[in-house]
Amino acid sequence: MINTRFTPSFLDEIKARLPVSEVVGRRVKLKKAGREWNGLSPFTAEKSPSFFVNDQKMAWFDFSAGKNGNIFDFLMQTEGLSFPEAVERLAQEAGLELPKSTPEIIEREKKRAGLTEILELTAQYFEAELQGRQGAKARGYLADRGLGPNAQTRFRLGYAPADRFALRDHLAQKGASLETMIEAGLLVHGDEIAVPYSRFRDRVMFPIADRNGRIIAFGGRALEKDVQAKYLNSPETPLFHKGANLYNLHQARKAAHEQGQIILVEGYVDVIQMSLNGFPNVVASCGTALTPEQCDLLWRLAPAPTLFFDGDRAGRKAAHRAIDTALPLLGPGKSLRFAFLPDGQDPDDLARSGGQAALADVLASAKPLVEVLWQREVEAGPLDIPEQRAALERRLNSLVNEIKDETLKRYYRDDMRERLAQLQGRSGQTRTRMAPGQMQRPQRPWQGRAMPNQAPSGYRFSTPAISPSLSRSTLFAKGSGIPGREAAILLILLNHPALLARHIEELAELECTSREIMQLRDGLTALAAEGYDSDQELKTALDAAGLADVRRRVEGVEVIAKLWCVKAEAAEIDAEGALRQALALHRRARALHKELKSVEMALAEDPSEDNLARLREIHAELATLDGREANLEGFGIMSGRQDRAL
Repeated sequence: MINTRFTPSFLDEIKARLPVSEVVGRRVKLKKAGREWNGLSPFTAEKSPSFFVNDQKMAWFDFSAGKNGNIFDFLMQTEGLSFPEAVERLAQEAGLELPKSTPEIIEREKKRAGLTEILELTAQYFEAELQGRQGAKARGYLADRGLGPNAQTRFRLGYAPADRFALRDHLAQKGASLETMIEAGLLVHGDEIAVPYSRFRDRVMFPIADRNGRIIAFGGRALEKDVQAKYLNSPETPLFHKGANLYNLHQARKAAHEQGQIILVEGYVDVIQMSLNGFPNVVASCGTALTPEQCDLLWRLAPAPTLFFDGDRAGRKAAHRAIDTALPLLGPGKSLRFAFLPDGQDPDDLARSGGQAALADVLASAKPLVEVLWQREVEAGPLDIPEQRAALERRLNSLVNEIKDETLKRYYRDDMRERLAQLQGRSGQTRTRMAPGQMQRPQRPWQGRAMPNQAPSGYRFSTPAISPSLSRSTLFAKGSGIPGREAAILLILLNHPALLARHIEELAELECTSREIMQLRDGLTALAAEGYDSDQELKTALDAAGLADVRRRVEGVEVIAKLWCVKAEAAEIDAEGALRQALALHRRARALHKELKSVEMALAEDPSEDNLARLREIHAELATLDGREANLEGFGIMSGRQDRAL
């Protein structure tokens, strides 16, 4: 029976966010013992430890008292809390809002349970079809890729028949409704489709499970060459958000916990091949570039996960995107390593040609994030003249400043200083202490001498240019008087009230271009604590506060309102990803414009080469914000190769 207040998915999320060792460790002095923790029982008087904690199993065991349980049980038994009290305490620590007990929430959880059941039935159906008469071609394809009966069973591989209605009819016989099949992402439907039909047809099927092993989606590989979508994943559903899941996480968790390492690859077959060749601690993204949510999942298993990329240009680009995603999230015990395969090969190829030894060699050569970041920036262009080296220094400074953890930021800054010194042949020389947030500037040959008191030839102050692609972007929407970025940020929050509480500090600090927009910002900030369940409730409250006109103006920025990620129907995780990107872009643009004014004033007083070089750098960065910073228009769309989904 579904708890009317605390649903299974809510309790699972708390347990996933709070390691048992962290909760128990506040009361019991724990010591690391292999992959577990041990300590003295909090329930009995003992001298030798018989109390054990296993984060991977999300459980504690007290052999002296004969007790065991999860984090909720521990608080109930050590502090005398009731179950609701324990849940409320831990939810607050996990940063989760308590669900409200409403008929709508109860109904939603019943639907989730129904979706889980129908997806499990579907997985069983695909498995049976693979082993049946119609699955002969699919079995041949899998055999050609080295995936025999054992692999098929272990990873629950299946086959979706070519018949458009076979799956629908099978599930209907099991009592599933057409509405549930559609909501689970199994059928294609629409206004122009008279009869919904199977999304997956004549495909090898890869079930995607959540961290507890429950099927939540599928990936399918077409067997015919002329099919338009060679690789196809389930759409976003109430159970499946591709950016918040990792393929094979449920099976990789134990091995990752035991080895203290987790490996991320790009394709489902890569995962299976590496698992069969001695690397069970491997997962894959579900057809997306690496997301902050996936970083968090990886870091729960290992402090420095290894990302396995192809050695070609597309693989490098994917690695670089991963760096940009991870930089603001890095901290002590949270980093990444990068392993690159020989050009033209993927983990599947290497596993079949070289086996475990070849894979181990590539993994052993994995580079830390700082090394790949440095290599990317150094190889971005020539460094023959001082201006080019100064631009490199500025880029590195800007990237390092994206790291939010101050201690790690300081170490990265020191590391980059040393690398710059070595690059210019000055390693080991005495360098002056830098102010926080500043890279050390190389000594100029003219430093300390007066410069001519005039602007450099050919320069005139002007409004910074933007690139043609950025000027056409919806981020620079015109006609409404409301800048596109500000409209995007506010629209996402208007349509997704749950994001308000999580981003209240960023919202309160948001710099706006007009008094009206600032009033809407302040109105949203004031209402964040109310915890509105729907966008309509939030908008009604804003209208009652006298903000109806400005709200409608923001919603009237048509080119922004059309973006999928700002709409109420968008998955919350996608909306939040777009919000983070828009906020980062907005902060950077505002900072650059402020610095531009400051440098223009400095250049008027002191027309030095330093000031001119910095002015040019600011112009260049403003002109390429659409490339360097996150781009809302491309959110959710993978760049680079599309054929690595499986």
